[in-house]
Amino acid sequence: MAAVVDLSRITFIVMREMRSPLIALLLVYSFSILGMVFIPGIKVEGETQYMSIFHAFYFMTYTATTTGFGEYPLVFSNAQRFWAIICLYASVVTWFYAVGSIVRLLQNPFFVRALSEWKFSRHVQRIQAPFVIICGFGDTGSVLTRGLSDYGMRAVIIDSDEERIKALQLRNYTVAMQGFCGDASVPKHLLEGGLRRTNCKAVIATTNSEEVNLKISALARLLNPKVGIISMSKVEVFEETLATLGGEVHVVDPFKTFAKVLAASMQNPGFYSFNNWLVRDRGASLERYITPPKGKWVICGYGRMGHEVNWVLNKYKIKTVVIDPHEPNKNDYVDKYIVGRTTAITLARAGIEDAAGILSGTNDDGHNLGILLNARYFNTKLFTIVRQNRHENEVAFRETKVDMIMQPTLVAARKILFILIAPLLKSFFRYLLDDKPGRKEEMEMVINRLREKVGDQVPHLVTIDFTRDKSKAVIDELDAGEVILLGDLTKDPRDRQRKLDLVVFVIKSGEMEIVLPPTNYEIQENDQLLFCGTSLAHRLFNATINSEYKLFYVQKGVYKPRSHLAKWVVKKMNKVGV
Repeated sequence: MAAVVDLSRITFIVMREMRSPLIALLLVYSFSILGMVFIPGIKVEGETQYMSIFHAFYFMTYTATTTGFGEYPLVFSNAQRFWAIICLYASVVTWFYAVGSIVRLLQNPFFVRALSEWKFSRHVQRIQAPFVIICGFGDTGSVLTRGLSDYGMRAVIIDSDEERIKALQLRNYTVAMQGFCGDASVPKHLLEGGLRRTNCKAVIATTNSEEVNLKISALARLLNPKVGIISMSKVEVFEETLATLGGEVHVVDPFKTFAKVLAASMQNPGFYSFNNWLVRDRGASLERYITPPKGKWVICGYGRMGHEVNWVLNKYKIKTVVIDPHEPNKNDYVDKYIVGRTTAITLARAGIEDAAGILSGTNDDGHNLGILLNARYFNTKLFTIVRQNRHENEVAFRETKVDMIMQPTLVAARKILFILIAPLLKSFFRYLLDDKPGRKEEMEMVINRLREKVGDQVPHLVTIDFTRDKSKAVIDELDAGEVILLGDLTKDPRDRQRKLDLVVFVIKSGEMEIVLPPTNYEIQENDQLLFCGTSLAHRLFNATINSEYKLFYVQKGVYKPRSHLAKWVVKKMNKVGV
């Protein structure tokens, strides 16, 4: 519907701008052709010759191209030549007028925008694979789009900054990403982006405005009640409103997300490295664990991030000293609060010399780096966490060699990526981080298995849906009454004595979720499986669940006959008991 509306707008603008030039051309050519038809030509055998309408039209056509084939079909009379001179000058002037109108049309901003919208809508209509709509192509949207590209998921991007959309078109993504410059909070643009299409899986609001993100989320819910909504928010009042929209709604708060990761790292030393390794963070390794200390902490900057980190530290009964220019809230529990900017003097007053850790968490990157350098001057053994607000400052922050870098846009993008490609990962993390005995040992076991299976290769988080269109061979076998074990599916279809390089995290069957399922688990239709492995393991696993011959081999240990003759021979041998 949107494509039709945009096409009608284009047609209207073209007709409005080109109406006068077209009428002028039509009149000039009509009078010219009529004149050539009625003006007498030369006499042949005593009979005056007249041009036909077709010959007159042909003459005017080739003269318009400045080709000049000559006088046709007969030599002109002087009267015809005089009329031809008038027609040529008139047509040239009219064509100049028409060409000028075409140039003005192509420069008309309304025409350019309508044409751009129409092309964008047409491209979106051609998308057959599942896709998401990303509203906002800033740091978060850019990082998220790159992650989706790495996992082969398509996205439609809407952003109000034309330069960002131009930058999108220059990126070397593995799958096509459609972009459009427009206001994503306008319903028409969401519809043009494919909001009501059945293969639109989610609308992701990652703009820099809390109000715009809320508006986009509300519009998406109204226009398509079934679509998933993921919205980035850093303000509690907006988060509360988003949570009441109904349906599948995910509110991503980067500060709360980081605080949870920090808390998990204090509970389980391997979690931070494991989490960063899964998201392919630069320099992440399963060999190096990061354990935040539990001594006194100095928090520089008591905004949203400072509040969340202070809450985590209080949970573990760790003393905190806050330095911030604003007066403290009465409800916040802080051992010591210093009002003022973070300087060498205020750091000394906070007792930085005997502190175990420091958080440099203001909204100014230069100030955060300065705080870090001052703190290290007093105490070189500090555990350091720094907030990086702008992605382009990454090089400078990497050089500081801090223990943890918190970049809100990057944290949010990774959280959204996990929601899209690995929704079961939340259950997996919840299981490993609860307070039950043995969880640290289980996480260590998982990390060791990943070291063995994946090693230095790029990890791939893969979600498998055992449905008819995504796991045809498995569903066909289940329909035939066969039992399919998880352990068989994880065998190498090239050599069933070897296991694929992957680790199964979770299986969801109905409402039941099984973390680290056993190999004798029986696969059911509509089960959902999450594993982490290599790219090759993913391809081989996918080949097994969609090929009856590979599935037969990993189950039985023999190759299923393919030809009619081979099937007949096997059938006969089974009858005689061979």
